[in-house]
Amino acid sequence: MTGPSAVPGTQGSPPDATAHGPTGLDVIEYTDPLCPWAWGSEPKFRRLRALFAGRARWRPVYAVMFDEDEDDPVPDPAAETAWYARFVEEVGAHTGAPYAARLRRVAASSRPASLAAVAAADQGPLIAESVLRRLRETMFVLGDPADTEDRVRAAVRGLPGLDSERLRRDLAAPAARRRLARDHAEARRPPPEVMDLRQPSPHPGAAKPAGDGHRYALPTLVFVGPAGRRVVPGWRPLAEYVAAARAVAPEVPLLGEEFGLLTPEEALTRHGSLTVADLELLTGGRTPPAGAVTVSTGNGPLWLGSDYARGHPALGGTRVEAQ
Repeated sequence: MTGPSAVPGTQGSPPDATAHGPTGLDVIEYTDPLCPWAWGSEPKFRRLRALFAGRARWRPVYAVMFDEDEDDPVPDPAAETAWYARFVEEVGAHTGAPYAARLRRVAASSRPASLAAVAAADQGPLIAESVLRRLRETMFVLGDPADTEDRVRAAVRGLPGLDSERLRRDLAAPAARRRLARDHAEARRPPPEVMDLRQPSPHPGAAKPAGDGHRYALPTLVFVGPAGRRVVPGWRPLAEYVAAARAVAPEVPLLGEEFGLLTPEEALTRHGSLTVADLELLTGGRTPPAGAVTVSTGNGPLWLGSDYARGHPALGGTRVEAQ
């Protein structure tokens, strides 16, 4: 199997798999704020959202990768942190994504960050993307994952456009917890086709053991359209995602690869923070945006827009340079 996997029937289907986007295409993203492969895939997914803008509905599903209800206690936290830091560096070598110069600890749970990402969706997709990005940066830029509610609130404090008081209320509300519980359950219904994948990829995307069952590997995109369903799990090239979309929704007018390329400054204004991979995919080059704040990481720079940088936890200890 070398291309996207067809997923016949309805097993593993999300609850709203038949309710397509405005032109017949749904994209379901199984993810987690603290997953290194999802962090490394974010530039591709940003580019996909630009190519699909107005042509598809994109729905994130938070799998809660680090779950206190499924994970056994760690007997040696220091050894676990050292091992996981090496793992994140290996992932970063494949994806090109930044990683923290020093990982302070493995996240005790990704449930608080996932709950915040779910709750932020009530303030609109752009705010939700910004919250998710900031939470990922606590792990992969600072090495200090937002794994408690207090750390989550501290991480997102000052985000442009975010109503922090509303987010605080929503984090405590039953509605957000019910939505995260549905995401958690949905992510643990992977179809048979992803149970034992063998792909020429550093991360083929085979389903992962979780509790008494399995969950989707992260990230996984599922494309749903009039012509069926395709699942594209793990670490895949951008072209494979586009091919899956065309296969399930051949009438959707996907745009050419040059469409929607931004200047570095436009990309920074739109997204708030950029990696080298973001620049390459969103602008077609590697020229840093003028006026950005540069944060050094263990694997290249992260560029922050001036508004996004205000209150950013990286300014509290990570080396920062203004360009």
